[in-house]
Amino acid sequence: MKELLLIRHAKSAWDDPSLTDRDRPLNGRGKRDAAFMGSLLRFRGLEPDRIVSSPARRARKTARLIAGEVGYDKDAIVIEEGVYLGGGQAIAALVQTLSDDDERVYLVGHNPGLSEAASRLTGENLGEMPTCGIVAIEFPVDSWAHVMEGAGRLKFLDYPKKHLSP
Repeated sequence: MKELLLIRHAKSAWDDPSLTDRDRPLNGRGKRDAAFMGSLLRFRGLEPDRIVSSPARRARKTARLIAGEVGYDKDAIVIEEGVYLGGGQAIAALVQTLSDDDERVYLVGHNPGLSEAASRLTGENLGEMPTCGIVAIEFPVDSWAHVMEGAGRLKFLDYPKKHLSP
């Protein structure tokens, strides 16, 4: 059984128009949300075997904050260029190249690609993932190469605002 957690980067800052898209940092809320979601993953016992991140600053920071909460070595995060601008199909194809040594993988990236990939892999229309949203998908396979579109089972969709008190 393989398990993929697609994680959209946390809320980013837009206050410096001189920064390129790749260089936008997280804002204060984004940093808090990433740490919070990481603590939820730890509480659920969903520590990763591997974390793969987009090279964009906001995605890398989200990955590092979550890694710190789940006890994953921040220096072991794999930076994958294809996650930055990859659409749903490209991200689904990337999943098929993951190492079979890893049972549970976090993939930290961006919309619309992650939302499209989640829908492709589960065969369900999950809509737009919110910032720092997590879609957990199970695949009844022994090899990532055997992951097929529509064959994943949605375990959960979670995001920070879901945990706010009314």
